[in-house]
Amino acid sequence: MSIIAEFFAAPDDASAALVLQTGPQRAFESLSFGNFDPEEAVVEWQCLLAGGSFEELLEAGEPRPVAGQGDDGCVVFAISPRLSAALAEAERSEWEDAAGAWALQRAEEGEVVDKEIACVILGDLAALVRNARHQGQNVYCWVA
Repeated sequence: MSIIAEFFAAPDDASAALVLQTGPQRAFESLSFGNFDPEEAVVEWQCLLAGGSFEELLEAGEPRPVAGQGDDGCVVFAISPRLSAALAEAERSEWEDAAGAWALQRAEEGEVVDKEIACVILGDLAALVRNARHQGQNVYCWVA
């Protein structure tokens, strides 16, 4: 799997959509990760941190697309307000537990996600979300 995922903060959907072709690094503070499906991951993280079932969240349109087509190129999607709130309010032990559970879920699906890397991903994302919320911004993900 060779996926690049960059989570970033932007003031609104229109601003976030502008990074579709180039990525957010030059325009917005961002976190870059790879080798996991970020669209699936944000739904799994929301289930782990805020509750709900994977199927319910998918039926509700999560994650919400902002720009691009998932089939043939880059895409930008929004992190749900519910996941943002859960990440912003989570204590370190909560996102560490969620990271461990996520790593186990991925292992059950045949993917290798190291627990410590999962902790880094969720910890860094939680910090980005808290910072974005203080600035009145939302968090998005650009996938290439």
